[in-house]
Amino acid sequence: MSRSQNTKLDATRLQRCLKKARNALLAERNAQGHWEGELSNSALSTATAITALAIWEREVGGHHPEGRDRRMKAVRAGLNWLAKYQNEDGGWGDTIKSFSNISTTALGWAAIGAAQGDDHHEDTVSMAREWLRHHAGGLSRHALARSISERYGKDRTFSVPILAMCALAGRFGEGREAWGDVIPLPFELAAFPQEMFAALKLPVVSYALPALIAIGQARHHLAPSMNPFTRLIRTLTRNRTLKVLQNIQPESGGFLEATPLTSFVTMSLAGAGNAEHPVALKGIEFLVESMRSDGSWPIDTNLATWGTTLSVNALADSTPLIGDEARAVSDWLLGQHYQEVHPYTNAAPGGWAWTDLSGGVPDADDTPGALLALKNLKVEDRKVTMAAAMGVKWLLDLQNSDGGIPTFCRGWTNLPFDRSSPDLTAHTLRAWKAWESELPADSRQRVAEGIDDALTYLRGTQREDGSWLPLWFGNQHCIDDENATYGTARVLAALNEFESRLDIRSTRERAIEWMMNAQKQDGSWSGGGEQPSSVEETALAVEALAGAQSSCADLRAVVGKGANWLMDRVEDGSWRDASPIGFYFAKLWYYEKLYPLIFTVGALGNVSDGSVRSDPTD
Repeated sequence: MSRSQNTKLDATRLQRCLKKARNALLAERNAQGHWEGELSNSALSTATAITALAIWEREVGGHHPEGRDRRMKAVRAGLNWLAKYQNEDGGWGDTIKSFSNISTTALGWAAIGAAQGDDHHEDTVSMAREWLRHHAGGLSRHALARSISERYGKDRTFSVPILAMCALAGRFGEGREAWGDVIPLPFELAAFPQEMFAALKLPVVSYALPALIAIGQARHHLAPSMNPFTRLIRTLTRNRTLKVLQNIQPESGGFLEATPLTSFVTMSLAGAGNAEHPVALKGIEFLVESMRSDGSWPIDTNLATWGTTLSVNALADSTPLIGDEARAVSDWLLGQHYQEVHPYTNAAPGGWAWTDLSGGVPDADDTPGALLALKNLKVEDRKVTMAAAMGVKWLLDLQNSDGGIPTFCRGWTNLPFDRSSPDLTAHTLRAWKAWESELPADSRQRVAEGIDDALTYLRGTQREDGSWLPLWFGNQHCIDDENATYGTARVLAALNEFESRLDIRSTRERAIEWMMNAQKQDGSWSGGGEQPSSVEETALAVEALAGAQSSCADLRAVVGKGANWLMDRVEDGSWRDASPIGFYFAKLWYYEKLYPLIFTVGALGNVSDGSVRSDPTD
């Protein structure tokens, strides 16, 4: 029997591994005392950035010689990176650890065409074409449109930009025919007040408004509607909607700090005859500045706020930050607190975003993360209490009528990222519970009602097997990219804090049973089946189960076996190998180098602090 199959815990070994993991996590802090992390390089981001730069240069026709050498150098470097990291099957995945998929492969193929690189990268293009022929049934716009639309279903948020990029890159031919399968997005609706967007039922999620405007304008410019009334309305609203786009562009130039979204907007404006519009100029500058030294682009600039709050909360179980270190992080988090209505989503003051950069947008995963971190830092300051009260209210105001919590906007649509999700709801429950006792009486009453509704939502969304599916995380080895381990672990961690409530006892016990049954023979977890295990998923499962109180006699053995598997990886160094389990918008995979460190510290800390710990001589 290997060590990882041992169900007993050696307390000395546990403390040694926990110390090693904690020190490694603390060493990742920057000079300001918080965490910035490092997102994986992205073939998808690299392809879109190359295309935006190439199309913009084509449209300005040499009128902007300053910086041209740098821009074209970036295009060449990006093409070389794509050629280097093409998968053996000829396709591309979102990260260098990801399986090839139709979206990224089509975008990589389009990018080489946009940059006129077919002759210089003949083998790369040939392999990509073969992959697309095999998986999409051909290279025609009809075949690709059908295959790409099948991947995303009714959600047009990403399928339309992919097809628009292929058209702009010349992969669908010339003229109006190239746009035949690109749905004309109703950008004219952006001329209405933001308060009406939910009622208008836009065909994209709330965060995709810039793409709606820019791609809609490109489609209108290059292949206008045959309906004269629609054509007139869109022509009349072009300037007004461009003004909306300019008003919501952040200081950095990067919409959501996201390379793909910014690239789609920039290339579309250029293709629509607006290459020199201020939004396009800022977008180009953002893309040039965000390229990495190896010629690639990440999916987003950073997840600094998210990574910092996760780190603080993971450390809190065993060795929390104290003194000046705690004060520095607390002050930094307060500095990321949104105090005004956000121009992008019209979000009320009170929330936090995933990043400290200007392109961030307050959301319902980072806000509870920040609230929990402020609580765990234990800095006694009236500003902290006031910020927490605002954050609690922000989440209460966001809660949907079904009791669940959406990402950005209440009641916008039923599309992903705007509908309620179990992982965000669970995270919010933990934040409400943490601050409930410190709120005024009227706020406590509202929180109590919000908790009741959220728990009702979680009971109603638990699957028959006892699990939940998350929104922001997946597993590429699982059917439909699901990751029930992540979702169930996050919900169970929240339910553990309400273990005295009889109305969720059965719900929690079913979750515990599912988590235990999902453990593999060697003590690890994957996304919920016999797929390859990961440090991240195993750590999350161990942390949630270590915090559970259950009548199940095997729980202690399951936790011990999982913790031993993790400690094996800490000791041999493989625990730092990140897995692509992160979902960015629209099923875009990423991995973050901090995740295995953070989750391992949280798991081993919770085991060390919990009742499952046993004596080494046991």
